[in-house]
Amino acid sequence: MSVHELDAAQVSQLLADHPAWALAREGKAITRTFQFKDFSAAWGFMSRVALLAETQDHHPEWVNVYAKVEVTLTTHDAGATGGLSQRDAKLARAIDGLV
Repeated sequence: MSVHELDAAQVSQLLADHPAWALAREGKAITRTFQFKDFSAAWGFMSRVALLAETQDHHPEWVNVYAKVEVTLTTHDAGATGGLSQRDAKLARAIDGLV
C-alpha cells in the first residue's frame, strides 16, 4: 500500500519545523547527525529512538560510530519510488523531543 508522499510545500514546512534536519537522497529523505559525550549516551539515545519507532511502526536508518549517531528518515512505500511522508515528519518531531 502506497503512502502519500509530501509535496514541495510540505517538505519545505518539514525543514522549517525541524531546521537541524537536512534533505538527503535527492529530496527523498531527511538526515540529522547527533553527537553525544560517549558511546553509552549514543546507545541510550538509539534505544529511546527504537522504542519510539516501534510505537509508530516507522523505523529509521542509522549509523553509529562511538558517540555519533546519523539518522536518516524516509518512507520506502511513499509514492512510486519512496520519499518523505507524514510518518517521517512525526518521527523527526519525536526524535527532536529526545534531545
